Amino acid sequence: MTLCQPGILANPVPPHARHLFFALDNPADLPQALARLVERVDGETMVVGLGASLLHALGQPLAGLRAFPALSGAGVDVPSTQHALWCWLRGEDRGELLLRGRELAVALAPALRLEQTTDTFRYREGRDLTGYEDGTENPVDEEAVAAAIVAANGEGMDGGSFAAVQHWVHDLDHFAALPPGEQDDIVGRRKSDNAELEDAPASAHVKRTAQESFEPEAFVLRRSMPFSDGAQAGLLFLAFGHSLDAYEVQMRRMAGLDDGIVDALFRFSRPTSGGYYWCPPLQSGRLDLRAVLR
Repeated sequence: MTLCQPGILANPVPPHARHLFFALDNPADLPQALARLVERVDGETMVVGLGASLLHALGQPLAGLRAFPALSGAGVDVPSTQHALWCWLRGEDRGELLLRGRELAVALAPALRLEQTTDTFRYREGRDLTGYEDGTENPVDEEAVAAAIVAANGEGMDGGSFAAVQHWVHDLDHFAALPPGEQDDIVGRRKSDNAELEDAPASAHVKRTAQESFEPEAFVLRRSMPFSDGAQAGLLFLAFGHSLDAYEVQMRRMAGLDDGIVDALFRFSRPTSGGYYWCPPLQSGRLDLRAVLR
């Protein structure tokens, strides 16, 4: 039995979700705000991640947690927009999520200020807005736990997870104008049956991020969902790992920093945000902050 926040491993992703990103305004009020947060978090309908700046404000930096690094490759930029706190509200009703988010923002003030919200949704059985299946190579069962959840690090750490969160904005018009075969080459799979292309180009996303091709292997658990705010649409990328290293080596390779080959996804999509977060474990059904509150 894992002590992790159960929403991390829950499959499939929920029909709707709301991501809340908070900045730290008043560190002196932070202990009281975290106490109110603990009262509201069940780890299933709300998954919570703490940023490095929040932990530094508490005087308790956490080994393995760092700020998201800004990266630049050949013609591509991967920005860092690190926040102090990230909350992933999950559910069936978008209106209910909105109201829960409003109540949470009030509860966390004045220590934490809500800076950004993003509503996401499950498209079909779990597809990106391009129509391709998302997370095909996700580990499952025990392998998912091994990839995503911290183990053998002691009380307050075991059952925790590290999250990487990014907004990817798609140029859907540009992608839709490409011939179907060219679309498949960008992804590295056929949209029709999700089969991997044996002759996919080296820039295909599947080849750039093949988790078993890294040394050591770079397995993460993806829980990404599409978003649309009326002006923009794309994918809110979310990956969990027992450390941040697996995600980071994948992102570096996508940006072409290993061998100069840029992931073909950048032909129609670009990341506009990036943050790293520590998702504490649960103890007796409540958020366990022993690793960061002493």
